[in-house]
Amino acid sequence: MIPLHPATFVAYTLAVLTGFGFGFVLERAGFGSARKLAAQFYLKDMTVLKVMFTAIVTAMLGLTLLRAAGFVDYDALWVNPTFLGAQVAGGLLFGAGFVIGGYCPGTSIVALASGRLDGLVFLLGTGAGILAYAGVYPRIADFAQRGGRRLLLTDWLHLPYGVVALGVTVLAVLFFVGGEYLERRFNAPHNASTP
Repeated sequence: MIPLHPATFVAYTLAVLTGFGFGFVLERAGFGSARKLAAQFYLKDMTVLKVMFTAIVTAMLGLTLLRAAGFVDYDALWVNPTFLGAQVAGGLLFGAGFVIGGYCPGTSIVALASGRLDGLVFLLGTGAGILAYAGVYPRIADFAQRGGRRLLLTDWLHLPYGVVALGVTVLAVLFFVGGEYLERRFNAPHNASTP
């Protein structure tokens, strides 16, 4: 196994360079624009779906191949615990904020770095949401902490890593084809007046 030493200068340097690179790619993909991001929810521009699914599949296939070659031990990797109820509720709130504001926290930083003031407004709203959550947390702590074990698709489906990787890859291809169809359908001339 390859040893990982996260608290070294090299690791921090790589993290910063990766962050800048990721931000650059997001900006080049148009993710610094709330209009481009919001078009996802109107089924007019499925770039977000394509980019995020590509990132997921690339990372998943990379980890699966590295595991098969003996370079990575899945059990040694940190996976955020699953708090299903809280994560579904948080996902719904996050999604509503994404639709209303047109950004997620990362893309709002890209927007701000690109000179878009709506990115700053969104970040201020994100900060207010964090403070509000901290304020109500004592009352919802039992709900928020329900669950908490590591749960992977392979565990949930009781299937080997390779089978799950293949399944997610096929699903991604289907989503890409479906996304192309939706873009053509909702960008047709008779839909030109919709937002």
